[in-house]
Amino acid sequence: MFSKSKINEPGSKASEAAAPSAQPSAPAPAQSDYKSSTPKAKPPASVLSSDLHITGNLKTTGDIQVEGTVEGDIRAHLLTVGETATIKGEVSADDVVINGRIVGRVRGLKVRLTSTARVEGDIIHKTIAIESGAHFEGSVQRQDDPLNPGRAAAAKGGQQPAQPQQAKADAGGK
Repeated sequence: MFSKSKINEPGSKASEAAAPSAQPSAPAPAQSDYKSSTPKAKPPASVLSSDLHITGNLKTTGDIQVEGTVEGDIRAHLLTVGETATIKGEVSADDVVINGRIVGRVRGLKVRLTSTARVEGDIIHKTIAIESGAHFEGSVQRQDDPLNPGRAAAAKGGQQPAQPQQAKADAGGK
């Protein structure tokens, strides 16, 4: 006795008339899921694996962990040099942790050479830690702002900076 109504069938005029009222006109659910006031999560460190060889400079405001070889300069917030890593160039970071090899200048607010570190070059730092067993050949210079080399000379009124302390260290006594 009852027949199927054409109101719910696709293509009918009744369903076309009812469709606009059934669907929202603005993407309201997408806006309610997004909270612009919440801080963004810090992205994980970029890892350069041990089989990777990079020729060129790297620059980021984030963190980098190097396990491979880089021939070029590196600028980062936190730089971790893995035991298998070799960097040939200048490194500059707020925090530098060296487990591997660097041939070049190191600039950092906090610089740490672990027992497996091998550094051939000058280190300009605010604070430094050198573990027993680390190999280091170069000069060490403390600066309040080691990441901005131009400010050191300007702060001293154009005078020549003091001679850096020369060091050749084999902290392990090997």
